[in-house]
Amino acid sequence: MANEQNLIPFGQRSEKEEREMRSKGGKKSGETRRRKANFRKTLNALLTSQVEIESIKEFLEANGVDSTYESAVNLAMIQKAMNGDVTAYNAIRDTLGEKRKADGDLREQEAKIKKLNAEAKALDPVREVAETKYTGIPSSMIAPVFAPVIFDIEERNHTEYVFPGGRGSTKSSFISLNVLDLIMKNDDMHAVVMRQVADTLRGSVYQQMLWAIEALGLSEDFHATVSPMEITRISTGQKIYFRGADDPGKVKSIKVPFGYIGILWLEELDQFTGPESVRKIEQSVIRGGEYAYIFKSFNPPKSKGNWANKYIKIPKETRLVTHSTYMDIPKKWLGKPFLDEAEFLKEVNPAAYDNEYMGEANGNGGQVFDNVTIREITDEEIAQFDRIYNGVDWGWYPDPYHFGRMHYDAARMTLYIFMEYRCNKKGNKETAEELKKRGITGNDLITCDSAEEKSVGDYRAYGLLARGAEKGPGSVDYSMKWLQSLREIVIDNVRCPHTAEEFLDYEYEKDKEGNDISSYPDKNNHAIDMVRYAMNSVWKHRGE
Repeated sequence: MANEQNLIPFGQRSEKEEREMRSKGGKKSGETRRRKANFRKTLNALLTSQVEIESIKEFLEANGVDSTYESAVNLAMIQKAMNGDVTAYNAIRDTLGEKRKADGDLREQEAKIKKLNAEAKALDPVREVAETKYTGIPSSMIAPVFAPVIFDIEERNHTEYVFPGGRGSTKSSFISLNVLDLIMKNDDMHAVVMRQVADTLRGSVYQQMLWAIEALGLSEDFHATVSPMEITRISTGQKIYFRGADDPGKVKSIKVPFGYIGILWLEELDQFTGPESVRKIEQSVIRGGEYAYIFKSFNPPKSKGNWANKYIKIPKETRLVTHSTYMDIPKKWLGKPFLDEAEFLKEVNPAAYDNEYMGEANGNGGQVFDNVTIREITDEEIAQFDRIYNGVDWGWYPDPYHFGRMHYDAARMTLYIFMEYRCNKKGNKETAEELKKRGITGNDLITCDSAEEKSVGDYRAYGLLARGAEKGPGSVDYSMKWLQSLREIVIDNVRCPHTAEEFLDYEYEKDKEGNDISSYPDKNNHAIDMVRYAMNSVWKHRGE
């Protein structure tokens, strides 16, 4: 039964009662919005996560579709439509409506929608008040080092903004906030966010943009999808597209429904194949419109010869370069564990600290590992080793099979590699017997390349404790950087000649101009891959 007090008209209440009711209504409304935001955040995380049902996962991957729950839901809807479910068919038709030429010219439709929205707002003042009032990026979200850049962007003093910096410098967060800010302030402008490899997009820049949407309180204004990977501003139809430079066709094929692409963000700039490649991307993407904003961010690689490190040293009138480190960021943003980790690396490996946290290019030449020590590892030392790791990189011919055994001293961040076995043209049973001859038992965990699940299974059948390494987008880069950050990698070149040779000779590749490319070459690295697999449980735990 309704409370009679609630039926008293609002205009007949006292000023105090009005304030109290507004306060209650505001709190209730805020709670509802927070619940909705949390629900959307949870739902998006679930939809973008990997399907665990193998049969569905295999079907999706076989058809070149992301094996996410969102794709699985789409598959289920298609199956229902095929069985005669009209509602499912209509849902699919409506979802694809923006791409159906039969429904009319898309640009004309978008213009009509924008016009209708504007007319609706003018006729309905209540709706106007209820909609999100965007006022810009709060100053509390901007680190002092980036404050001048905010004013520079607003005044359109430059077209290109480059952000080299170390870990924890929040450069990616700053850029993601500005991409959204520009979208909100320019109704005819779209954005493209890119990395060199498409497979790395979802776990990095896509999640970063979702974070920025939540941080700015714009969850109700944007809709995100994984397949295709894009984010849409609901009220205007503006798009944020995500693309990998490893598929140039998908970059050139972007056709915006209206307006133009005026925002481009290249994350991990040093991983792109060189200045010529970046220039072609800019020419393909940025077309039309009076203004454009190009953002580039990266952690400077060690090698001073890397093209990205040289690129930022060349003055350009339309370019603003802003270097940042975690020292420029409020400590409470980073937390004590991050700061402790930085100080520890500073103590045990100053060169790695200067590169990773201070963003300095302090390496000489193109050598990937400058922390390798070649010396004898004595029997007495080996007898004291208590943390032993074993790895296998499968091979036949010409690529070799390579097994290795090592010890990791976590306190001193030192890796000791003291055993190897390499061969060609030997089957799994033969190599398993060779390992047993070298003292490897069923109690010694061997982490193998998971690309050959059958071989891992064979080793288990032969009595060895084998498992596949956990991989994923970005795992190669992270594991390699972890190895580079160690204080020392000690290799006994008498016991492990092939391993020593690979680590010493492994260098960055160069582009046509002779500049170092920071991506790691996939050749002559069988021992290196073996070490990455063996240490999988250590570096992956650190990464999480």
